[in-house]
Amino acid sequence: MASIARRPDGTYRPRYRDEHGKEHARHFKRKVDAQRWLDEVTAAVQTGTYVDPKRARTTVGELADVWLAGKINLKPTSRARYADVLKTHVRPRWGNVALIRVTHGDVQAWLSELSDRGLAGASVRKAQGVLSGILGLAVRDRRLAVNPALGVALPPLQEKRRRYLTAGQLEALADAAGTGRVAVLILGYCGLRWSELAALRVRHFDLLRRRVLVEEAVTEVDGSRLVWGTPKTHGRRSVPLPRFLVDELARTVVTRPADELAFPSPQGAVLRNRNARSAWFDAAARAIGEPGLTPHETPAHRGLAGDQGRCQRQGGAADARARLGGHDPGPLRRPVRRRPGRPGRRGRPAGRPAGRIPRTSCGPFAD
Repeated sequence: MASIARRPDGTYRPRYRDEHGKEHARHFKRKVDAQRWLDEVTAAVQTGTYVDPKRARTTVGELADVWLAGKINLKPTSRARYADVLKTHVRPRWGNVALIRVTHGDVQAWLSELSDRGLAGASVRKAQGVLSGILGLAVRDRRLAVNPALGVALPPLQEKRRRYLTAGQLEALADAAGTGRVAVLILGYCGLRWSELAALRVRHFDLLRRRVLVEEAVTEVDGSRLVWGTPKTHGRRSVPLPRFLVDELARTVVTRPADELAFPSPQGAVLRNRNARSAWFDAAARAIGEPGLTPHETPAHRGLAGDQGRCQRQGGAADARARLGGHDPGPLRRPVRRRPGRPGRRGRPAGRPAGRIPRTSCGPFAD
């Protein structure tokens, strides 16, 4: 219901009820202006594009808390990274700004400022993504009509230089790492991420079958806090161990209690990436003539890259390059074996039974 009433002072008071039955009103000196405003808001209510002016005055910071709490599908590490972007980039600029005051031009100026300050293109894009997510929630909640963070110009992503170690360089790196020798070999030959290596326990190694079970990951966030979770993309997998590593693992790892960390810090705690780098990894990288090498680059050595074609032919991974770089693209597949003339039943693919942990078998790891 909408109407316009003339007040004793000669002004006009149009009023209407929104979709929730709440009454809203304004005052105009001219009746034509009052009618125009009333027509606009009633049309918006009828078409579903109505925005509550009071709800639009909610600040970005207030809605950011609601947005982050709603990300129930995120792993703890991802949630922590979103919170860090909010704290570092979004809240300082937008925390106290009302939703209705956020404009497309202001968002573009903010992103340009971040880029001019030397922030990497990927980080600028993350900041835009978080702000856009918050404003997108505002649109869905009928607090805003449109998302002003969409359609902005973003800086290009910087292409990272890929570094490939030969098998000899990987061995030299391991030898130079001292106490980190076995950890380097596990990173290099098994394609694990640092977060997966740091979470390994003695019980995860099966030396008889030459496998290591990767089912946990631990990541450092906020510069100090450790967050435990599942491996990236929630991938639980069984990874083959090279034969030559079995004896070393038998001497240095599996002699300890099953629930102990396989590669702990000198204090027996989680081996943090930054501590290992300062203690032995960076020095080992310099010793082999590869300063700046990171643990993340050790799995991508040429000895594995050369087996990419074979891995693909065997069906060892959906994307061999992704696996060799330490990134599991999804459930790993073994070759499907069928008897001649006996195709798999309809609705039940032949091959590995459902529920088994994915295994890989290619390159220097073949069983």
